[in-house]
Amino acid sequence: MPEPLSYLERPISLAALSVIELTPPAMVTAVSLAGYRYISLRLLPVTPHEPRYDILGDTPMRRDLQHRLDDTGIKVVEVEFIRLDADAIVTDFLPLMETAALLQAKQLLVAGYDSDEARFVARLGELCDHALDFGLNANLEFYPWADVRTLAQAHRLVAACGRSNVGILIDSLHFDRSRSTLAEVAAVPVQWLRYVQLCDAPAERPTTTDALIHQARAERLFPGEGGLDLMGLLRTLALNVGPIERARRAPEATRKLLKRLDDEDHAAAGT
Repeated sequence: MPEPLSYLERPISLAALSVIELTPPAMVTAVSLAGYRYISLRLLPVTPHEPRYDILGDTPMRRDLQHRLDDTGIKVVEVEFIRLDADAIVTDFLPLMETAALLQAKQLLVAGYDSDEARFVARLGELCDHALDFGLNANLEFYPWADVRTLAQAHRLVAACGRSNVGILIDSLHFDRSRSTLAEVAAVPVQWLRYVQLCDAPAERPTTTDALIHQARAERLFPGEGGLDLMGLLRTLALNVGPIERARRAPEATRKLLKRLDDEDHAAAGT
């Protein structure tokens, strides 16, 4: 079995919010010029202030986007944004899923805006069932001003959903501002953690919802330039390994221990 990737060898993708003023095709060109190999694309707006592009399905912009991906070799990691609120009709998101599949993406970003948890879990399950038909995973994001506010709540809802293609997205800013904990990260099954969104911010937390939203959308810092415990989060994620990796490490660690025992016996015997 190949050795696990070092931290520096992990794939790094640029989140759509980083260059949100650009159209999706222009985003691809920008990240290629910046030296990236992967990108996250926002094909449905998050707020009413963002533009809604004619990009779902066989449209000129979607074809332009595909040409730029082909020309640059950039791969799409994630497609945004599915808002599951109290009035959501899951089949309305089928064009987004179809387009994500055409772009060879594997991850969908989902946010929960429904205070009725039973209804939300049912809709999330329905979404996952449709996503599976397109080879997609649905990743539930949590943040303080949504109805799914914390990692613990997201964990509970994803567990209740019970689909093989559901997971949790941890955004380092939302993780801190929701007062979620590293112990809660360690408790998340590794198969639910397919990727993570990293940024930095001042250690002091905003005191109002409006300030939280403004900071998340307009005042994020580059990793390492703020006061978030990014090292703690990344180390906890790295320790949260799956059964195959645990099985690989167990004999390796045992062999190292036995070698130490041999070396000590040889040293004691003077050989």
